[in-house]
Amino acid sequence: MSDFINYFVNGLSGGAIYALIALGFVIVFKATEVVNFAHGSLVVLGGYVVYLANGHVPFVVAVLCGALASGLAALFMERVFVKKLRDGGLNALAILTIGVDIALITEMTRRLGANGVNVDNPWGSKLVHLGPVTLFQSRVAALATAAVLLGAFFAVFKFSSWGVAMRAAAEDGEAAALMGIRRGRVTAIAWFVAGSLAAVAAVFLVAQPTPGLDSSVRVLALRAFPAAILGGLDSTAGAVVGGLAIGITESLIAGYGITINGGSLGDVGPYLVMLIVLLVRPSGLLGTRELTRV
Repeated sequence: MSDFINYFVNGLSGGAIYALIALGFVIVFKATEVVNFAHGSLVVLGGYVVYLANGHVPFVVAVLCGALASGLAALFMERVFVKKLRDGGLNALAILTIGVDIALITEMTRRLGANGVNVDNPWGSKLVHLGPVTLFQSRVAALATAAVLLGAFFAVFKFSSWGVAMRAAAEDGEAAALMGIRRGRVTAIAWFVAGSLAAVAAVFLVAQPTPGLDSSVRVLALRAFPAAILGGLDSTAGAVVGGLAIGITESLIAGYGITINGGSLGDVGPYLVMLIVLLVRPSGLLGTRELTRV
Protein backbone atom coordinates (compact mmCIF):
# COMPACT_ATOMS: atom_id res chain seq x y z
CA MET A 1 0.00 0.00 0.00
CA SER A 2 2.88 2.34 0.79
CA ASP A 3 4.26 1.79 -2.73
CA PHE A 4 0.91 2.71 -4.24
CA ILE A 5 0.72 5.92 -2.19
CA ASN A 6 4.25 6.81 -3.24
CA TYR A 7 3.53 6.20 -6.93
CA PHE A 8 0.22 8.06 -6.68
CA VAL A 9 1.69 11.20 -5.09
CA ASN A 10 4.61 11.21 -7.52
CA GLY A 11 2.05 10.90 -10.31
CA LEU A 12 0.17 13.91 -8.97
CA SER A 13 3.33 15.98 -9.09
CA GLY A 14 4.04 14.93 -12.67
CA GLY A 15 0.41 15.44 -13.57
CA ALA A 16 0.54 19.00 -12.27
CA ILE A 17 3.19 19.76 -14.89
CA TYR A 18 1.07 18.18 -17.61
CA ALA A 19 -1.92 20.19 -16.39
CA LEU A 20 -0.07 23.47 -16.99
CA ILE A 21 0.77 22.43 -20.55
CA ALA A 22 -2.69 20.99 -21.22
CA LEU A 23 -4.27 24.23 -20.02
CA GLY A 24 -2.33 26.02 -22.74
CA PHE A 25 -3.84 23.74 -25.38
CA VAL A 26 -7.32 24.33 -23.99
CA ILE A 27 -7.32 28.11 -23.67
CA VAL A 28 -5.94 28.50 -27.20
CA PHE A 29 -8.64 26.17 -28.50
CA LYS A 30 -11.36 28.01 -26.59
CA ALA A 31 -10.18 31.35 -27.96
CA THR A 32 -9.59 30.37 -31.60
CA GLU A 33 -10.79 26.75 -32.07
CA VAL A 34 -7.24 25.97 -33.22
CA VAL A 35 -5.18 23.08 -31.86
CA ASN A 36 -1.69 24.53 -31.47
CA PHE A 37 0.65 21.68 -32.35
CA ALA A 38 3.62 24.01 -31.83
CA HIS A 39 2.94 24.10 -28.09
CA GLY A 40 5.59 21.45 -27.36
CA SER A 41 8.24 23.54 -29.11
CA LEU A 42 7.20 26.56 -27.05
CA VAL A 43 7.97 24.48 -23.94
CA VAL A 44 11.50 23.86 -25.26
CA LEU A 45 11.91 27.56 -26.17
CA GLY A 46 10.84 28.67 -22.70
CA GLY A 47 13.24 26.23 -21.04
CA TYR A 48 16.08 27.40 -23.28
CA VAL A 49 15.55 31.07 -22.41
CA VAL A 50 15.53 30.13 -18.70
CA TYR A 51 18.87 28.37 -19.29
CA LEU A 52 20.35 31.44 -21.01
CA ALA A 53 19.16 33.87 -18.34
CA ASN A 54 19.90 31.69 -15.32
CA GLY A 55 23.58 32.53 -15.09
CA HIS A 56 22.98 36.29 -15.19
CA VAL A 57 19.90 36.87 -13.04
CA PRO A 58 18.27 35.13 -10.05
CA PHE A 59 16.41 31.91 -10.83
CA VAL A 60 12.92 33.38 -10.37
CA VAL A 61 13.75 36.24 -12.71
CA ALA A 62 15.13 33.73 -15.23
CA VAL A 63 11.83 31.84 -15.12
CA LEU A 64 9.94 35.09 -15.69
CA CYS A 65 12.21 35.82 -18.67
CA GLY A 66 11.43 32.36 -20.08
CA ALA A 67 7.71 32.87 -19.54
CA LEU A 68 7.86 36.28 -21.25
CA ALA A 69 9.83 34.93 -24.23
CA SER A 70 7.60 31.93 -24.73
CA GLY A 71 4.47 34.03 -24.30
CA LEU A 72 5.68 36.58 -26.85
CA ALA A 73 6.59 33.78 -29.28
CA ALA A 74 3.06 32.39 -28.99
CA LEU A 75 1.62 35.89 -29.43
CA PHE A 76 3.80 36.45 -32.49
CA MET A 77 2.53 33.19 -33.96
CA GLU A 78 -1.07 34.25 -33.41
CA ARG A 79 -0.68 37.81 -34.71
CA VAL A 80 1.47 37.02 -37.77
CA PHE A 81 0.16 33.63 -38.89
CA VAL A 82 -3.10 32.57 -37.26
CA LYS A 83 -4.88 35.93 -37.46
CA LYS A 84 -3.99 36.51 -41.12
CA LEU A 85 -4.91 32.99 -42.24
CA ARG A 86 -8.10 32.60 -40.22
CA ASP A 87 -10.23 32.60 -43.39
CA GLY A 88 -8.30 29.57 -44.65
CA GLY A 89 -10.17 27.25 -42.30
CA LEU A 90 -9.33 25.45 -39.07
CA ASN A 91 -7.61 22.54 -40.81
CA ALA A 92 -5.24 24.91 -42.58
CA LEU A 93 -4.46 26.66 -39.28
CA ALA A 94 -3.72 23.35 -37.56
CA ILE A 95 -1.35 22.39 -40.39
CA LEU A 96 0.23 25.84 -40.08
CA THR A 97 1.03 25.24 -36.40
CA ILE A 98 2.69 21.95 -37.38
CA GLY A 99 4.89 23.86 -39.81
CA VAL A 100 5.79 26.41 -37.14
CA ASP A 101 6.53 23.55 -34.75
CA ILE A 102 8.94 21.93 -37.20
CA ALA A 103 10.75 25.21 -37.86
CA LEU A 104 10.99 26.10 -34.17
CA ILE A 105 12.13 22.69 -32.91
CA THR A 106 14.73 22.51 -35.71
CA GLU A 107 16.24 25.79 -34.55
CA MET A 108 16.05 24.71 -30.90
CA THR A 109 17.79 21.41 -31.73
CA ARG A 110 20.59 23.32 -33.45
CA ARG A 111 21.06 25.59 -30.46
CA LEU A 112 20.83 22.86 -27.83
CA GLY A 113 23.21 20.49 -29.61
CA ALA A 114 23.24 16.72 -29.54
CA ASN A 115 23.71 16.45 -25.77
CA GLY A 116 21.34 19.20 -24.65
CA VAL A 117 21.95 21.48 -21.67
CA ASN A 118 21.35 21.36 -17.93
CA VAL A 119 19.02 24.01 -16.53
CA ASP A 120 20.23 24.77 -13.01
CA ASN A 121 17.56 25.12 -10.34
CA PRO A 122 17.48 25.58 -6.55
CA TRP A 123 16.30 22.01 -5.86
CA GLY A 124 18.87 19.79 -7.54
CA SER A 125 18.49 16.14 -6.51
CA LYS A 126 17.32 16.84 -2.95
CA LEU A 127 14.56 14.60 -1.61
CA VAL A 128 11.61 15.22 0.68
CA HIS A 129 10.29 12.42 2.90
CA LEU A 130 6.66 12.62 3.99
CA GLY A 131 5.85 9.38 5.78
CA PRO A 132 5.85 6.62 3.14
CA VAL A 133 6.15 9.16 0.33
CA THR A 134 9.50 10.21 -1.11
CA LEU A 135 9.55 13.09 -3.57
CA PHE A 136 12.19 15.17 -5.26
CA GLN A 137 12.04 18.74 -4.01
CA SER A 138 11.51 19.83 -7.62
CA ARG A 139 8.28 17.83 -7.74
CA VAL A 140 7.06 19.40 -4.47
CA ALA A 141 7.82 22.80 -5.98
CA ALA A 142 5.97 21.74 -9.15
CA LEU A 143 2.87 20.85 -7.14
CA ALA A 144 2.95 24.11 -5.20
CA THR A 145 3.64 26.27 -8.26
CA ALA A 146 0.97 24.56 -10.34
CA ALA A 147 -1.57 24.95 -7.53
CA VAL A 148 -0.86 28.69 -7.29
CA LEU A 149 -0.86 29.29 -11.06
CA LEU A 150 -3.95 27.19 -11.70
CA GLY A 151 -5.79 28.83 -8.82
CA ALA A 152 -4.84 32.28 -10.09
CA PHE A 153 -5.89 31.39 -13.63
CA PHE A 154 -9.31 30.10 -12.60
CA ALA A 155 -9.88 33.17 -10.42
CA VAL A 156 -9.02 35.45 -13.33
CA PHE A 157 -11.00 33.30 -15.75
CA LYS A 158 -14.11 33.52 -13.58
CA PHE A 159 -14.02 37.05 -12.23
CA SER A 160 -11.97 39.26 -14.58
CA SER A 161 -13.32 41.08 -17.61
CA TRP A 162 -10.96 39.05 -19.83
CA GLY A 163 -12.30 35.79 -18.40
CA VAL A 164 -15.90 36.84 -18.92
CA ALA A 165 -15.10 38.01 -22.45
CA MET A 166 -13.32 34.75 -23.29
CA ARG A 167 -16.19 32.62 -21.99
CA ALA A 168 -18.66 34.73 -23.94
CA ALA A 169 -16.60 34.51 -27.14
CA ALA A 170 -16.24 30.74 -26.74
CA GLU A 171 -19.99 30.37 -26.26
CA ASP A 172 -21.04 32.54 -29.22
CA GLY A 173 -18.38 34.56 -31.00
CA GLU A 174 -20.74 36.59 -33.17
CA ALA A 175 -22.98 37.56 -30.28
CA ALA A 176 -19.95 38.50 -28.19
CA ALA A 177 -18.65 40.74 -30.97
CA LEU A 178 -22.04 42.44 -31.28
CA MET A 179 -21.92 43.13 -27.53
CA GLY A 180 -18.66 45.01 -27.97
CA ILE A 181 -16.21 42.30 -26.92
CA ARG A 182 -12.89 42.70 -28.73
CA ARG A 183 -12.14 39.14 -29.76
CA GLY A 184 -8.70 40.07 -31.04
CA ARG A 185 -7.59 41.17 -27.58
CA VAL A 186 -9.14 38.10 -25.95
CA THR A 187 -7.34 35.82 -28.40
CA ALA A 188 -4.00 37.60 -28.02
CA ILE A 189 -4.06 37.28 -24.23
CA ALA A 190 -5.05 33.62 -24.49
CA TRP A 191 -2.06 32.77 -26.69
CA PHE A 192 0.31 34.77 -24.50
CA VAL A 193 -0.89 33.06 -21.32
CA ALA A 194 -0.62 29.63 -22.96
CA GLY A 195 2.96 30.30 -24.02
CA SER A 196 3.90 31.60 -20.57
CA LEU A 197 2.48 28.52 -18.85
CA ALA A 198 4.51 26.35 -21.24
CA ALA A 199 7.75 27.97 -20.06
CA VAL A 200 6.92 27.47 -16.38
CA ALA A 201 6.12 23.82 -17.07
CA ALA A 202 9.47 23.46 -18.86
CA VAL A 203 11.36 24.41 -15.69
CA PHE A 204 9.91 21.43 -13.83
CA LEU A 205 9.85 19.11 -16.83
CA VAL A 206 13.67 19.29 -17.11
CA ALA A 207 14.36 19.12 -13.35
CA GLN A 208 14.93 15.93 -11.35
CA PRO A 209 14.07 13.11 -11.88
CA THR A 210 14.41 13.89 -15.62
CA PRO A 211 17.22 16.46 -15.76
CA GLY A 212 18.43 18.02 -18.98
CA LEU A 213 16.89 20.08 -21.77
CA ASP A 214 17.04 18.77 -25.33
CA SER A 215 14.67 18.36 -28.24
CA SER A 216 13.14 15.22 -26.70
CA VAL A 217 11.47 17.46 -24.11
CA ARG A 218 9.05 18.43 -26.88
CA VAL A 219 7.87 14.81 -27.03
CA LEU A 220 7.40 14.74 -23.25
CA ALA A 221 5.46 18.00 -23.39
CA LEU A 222 3.15 16.64 -26.09
CA ARG A 223 1.99 13.97 -23.64
CA ALA A 224 -0.14 16.78 -22.27
CA PHE A 225 -2.13 16.74 -25.51
CA PRO A 226 -3.92 13.48 -24.64
CA ALA A 227 -4.48 15.03 -21.20
CA ALA A 228 -6.31 17.94 -22.83
CA ILE A 229 -8.34 15.57 -25.02
CA LEU A 230 -9.07 13.32 -22.06
CA GLY A 231 -10.44 16.17 -19.96
CA GLY A 232 -12.22 17.85 -22.86
CA LEU A 233 -10.52 20.19 -25.30
CA ASP A 234 -12.95 23.00 -24.50
CA SER A 235 -12.81 22.60 -20.71
CA THR A 236 -10.24 24.40 -18.57
CA ALA A 237 -11.12 22.27 -15.56
CA GLY A 238 -10.85 19.21 -17.79
CA ALA A 239 -7.23 20.15 -18.59
CA VAL A 240 -6.37 19.87 -14.91
CA VAL A 241 -8.27 16.61 -14.45
CA GLY A 242 -6.72 15.15 -17.60
CA GLY A 243 -3.22 16.23 -16.65
CA LEU A 244 -3.45 14.66 -13.21
CA ALA A 245 -4.95 11.47 -14.67
CA ILE A 246 -2.13 11.11 -17.20
CA GLY A 247 0.53 11.81 -14.57
CA ILE A 248 -0.85 9.20 -12.19
CA THR A 249 -1.19 6.66 -15.01
CA GLU A 250 2.43 7.13 -16.08
CA SER A 251 3.68 6.87 -12.49
CA LEU A 252 1.74 3.68 -11.77
CA ILE A 253 2.87 2.03 -15.01
CA ALA A 254 6.50 2.91 -14.35
CA GLY A 255 6.33 2.01 -10.64
CA TYR A 256 4.79 -1.41 -11.13
CA GLY A 257 6.81 -2.11 -14.27
CA ILE A 258 3.78 -2.88 -16.43
CA THR A 259 4.93 -4.15 -19.83
CA ILE A 260 3.52 -5.67 -22.99
CA ASN A 261 5.64 -7.96 -25.18
CA GLY A 262 8.64 -6.98 -23.10
CA GLY A 263 8.24 -3.26 -23.65
CA SER A 264 7.10 -0.67 -21.13
CA LEU A 265 3.66 0.85 -21.53
CA GLY A 266 4.92 4.16 -20.14
CA ASP A 267 5.26 5.86 -23.54
CA VAL A 268 1.85 4.80 -24.83
CA GLY A 269 -0.04 4.75 -21.52
CA PRO A 270 -1.41 8.32 -21.85
CA TYR A 271 -2.74 7.58 -25.32
CA LEU A 272 -4.33 4.30 -24.26
CA VAL A 273 -6.15 6.06 -21.42
CA MET A 274 -7.28 8.77 -23.82
CA LEU A 275 -8.64 6.21 -26.30
CA ILE A 276 -10.51 4.28 -23.60
CA VAL A 277 -12.16 7.44 -22.27
CA LEU A 278 -13.06 8.69 -25.76
CA LEU A 279 -14.76 5.38 -26.57
CA VAL A 280 -17.09 6.01 -23.62
CA ARG A 281 -17.32 9.80 -23.80
CA PRO A 282 -16.16 11.28 -27.13
CA SER A 283 -16.22 14.84 -25.81
CA GLY A 284 -13.88 14.02 -22.93
CA LEU A 285 -14.57 13.81 -19.21
CA LEU A 286 -15.64 17.44 -18.82
CA GLY A 287 -15.95 18.53 -22.44
CA THR A 288 -19.14 20.00 -23.85
CA ARG A 289 -21.31 17.54 -25.68
CA GLU A 290 -22.55 18.76 -29.05
CA LEU A 291 -26.29 18.41 -29.50
CA THR A 292 -27.69 17.78 -32.95
CA ARG A 293 -31.38 17.97 -33.85
CA VAL A 294 -32.54 14.93 -35.78
